[in-house]
Amino acid sequence: MKIYYTDIFPIPLPAEHRFPLEKYTRLRKRVTAAGIVSAEDFRIPRSVTPEELLLVHDPVYIQRLLTGTLTAKEMRRIGFPWSPALVERTLRSAGATLEGSFAALDDSVAVCLSGGTHHAFRDHGEGYCLINDCAIAAKAVIATRRIKRVLVVDCDVHQGNGTAAIFANDPSVYTFSIHGRNNFPFRKETGDIDIAMEDGTGDSDYLNALEDGLKSALAAADAGLAIYLAGADPYHDDRFGRLSLTQKALSKRDHIVFNNCLAAGLPVVTTMAGGYARRIEDTVDIHLQTVAAAAFYQAKDRIRP
Repeated sequence: MKIYYTDIFPIPLPAEHRFPLEKYTRLRKRVTAAGIVSAEDFRIPRSVTPEELLLVHDPVYIQRLLTGTLTAKEMRRIGFPWSPALVERTLRSAGATLEGSFAALDDSVAVCLSGGTHHAFRDHGEGYCLINDCAIAAKAVIATRRIKRVLVVDCDVHQGNGTAAIFANDPSVYTFSIHGRNNFPFRKETGDIDIAMEDGTGDSDYLNALEDGLKSALAAADAGLAIYLAGADPYHDDRFGRLSLTQKALSKRDHIVFNNCLAAGLPVVTTMAGGYARRIEDTVDIHLQTVAAAAFYQAKDRIRP
């Protein structure tokens, strides 16, 4: 199973910044220590190209993003200070999801220790998302004609509003999102299936809703690839989550997604998406569970008769 990582491309952030950038390096080290895959299966992705960016994004927005000419207000909406290093990391993270998508088509499952920047719209970014890696990967894969449709399975606690908006009139990508009703973004977009959970929703209600919704999405999407955003932020001790899931339930969530997608014949590329637990190690533990589940199902699928 191929695992793509980007934490070796650091982003300069103020010391008091709320984004838990350190989680990515900690996660890679934990995955390495656990021996989930061999050393040669860890991959540093290439950057996405301008042509690939323009499959999804507005050319004026991309030019201003790459050259650092977005306004201070636009950068505040994104949540990061602009720097060349931020652009490099962003392009590499999108490259991880793109390369991971092709790896999944070949190997059933692939993992990106990054990605899930689902709040990026065609012509602007927000919520720590500059470009929409999942949208870029979906359109790049479809452009090769290896498959005709992609299913986005978004289990981040925040709705993938950018993804839903980008594909609102594009039947080649089917969007499924299960998220907090009262959480950011406060103005939701309309995806193909949106399941809004109330504050404090616990394990059983969430998992039942996920499985029912996912089965409906798989039946309707007629897809050839699933892009899974495995956010750690539905966790009960996440600073921005507002749901009440345990780590055990989040592991069950991963198994539900992998099992149902692969049983339906869909390869799965997984991105980590959000995670803001009060203890950063809790976020890393949850992401590590996802990687371990991915490896389990990739091995299981390879020995399936």
